Amino acid sequence: MDMKRYFINNGEIDVHITEWGHHSNPVIFCLHGLGSTGLSFIEIAEELKEEFRFISIDAPGHGKTPSFAESDKYEYPNLALWLNRILDVLEIKKFYFLSHSWGSFVSLYYLVKFPKRVINTILIDGGYQTKWRGDKTVEQEISYYEKDFEEYVFNNWDDFFKTEKESYSRWSPLLEVAVGDLGIEVNNRVIWHARGKTARHIIKAMYKYETEDIYEQLPEHILLLRASLPKELDEKRTITAEIFKQKARGHVKLIENTTHMLHWDNPNVVVEEIRKNW
Repeated sequence: MDMKRYFINNGEIDVHITEWGHHSNPVIFCLHGLGSTGLSFIEIAEELKEEFRFISIDAPGHGKTPSFAESDKYEYPNLALWLNRILDVLEIKKFYFLSHSWGSFVSLYYLVKFPKRVINTILIDGGYQTKWRGDKTVEQEISYYEKDFEEYVFNNWDDFFKTEKESYSRWSPLLEVAVGDLGIEVNNRVIWHARGKTARHIIKAMYKYETEDIYEQLPEHILLLRASLPKELDEKRTITAEIFKQKARGHVKLIENTTHMLHWDNPNVVVEEIRKNW
């Protein structure tokens, strides 16, 4: 794999970067979802590294990037400013934005503040699942994620990989590398890299700031790739995706037989959309 991993500092914390491709290629900047790392996009980047320069970060409190000390740093307007300073350090003037899940919520707020820096945007099943229209309270969701992150503990790496492998619709050598980035070894146990405190801060921010509130301020023609599974979420996803389509003047593509981890279930469809649109 032609992959580089390194740290930069944008004035606050040391940010872990993963990069593929030649420096002269057009830049695709990647932002992963809650609980993931920069290697979330590994299959897409490996396929397109001859055509694009991929830059994918570990968000604060994820992977090898330390968490913010203050909760308000995770609020979308603050994260947009923080990301912009990273792009300044990396000397990236223009880029394509590829994001998944929570990363897509952040990317939309970035687009409102810095629209001229982004050439085009693809959201991977993210940015449209409004919390205001959900059926959970912020306290319920925080409790769920804190418990999920803190109690994901294994005696060894074999057990960790076995459990992870059973969670996905497909597996590959590159996905195995990405999954390995999700665990860390502490006191002879393998635990989840992102901690409950990080999840708490992020969920709290998601309920405070709603993307539906900024749809009409967004640039037109953002592409949303929407998951189709599980079927019981279809009605809710259809409603919120249609609101995104109308208010944000975006494009929505339903990708059959894909879960929320759409880019792992079917990386080829993301590759095809990038080649077609960018």
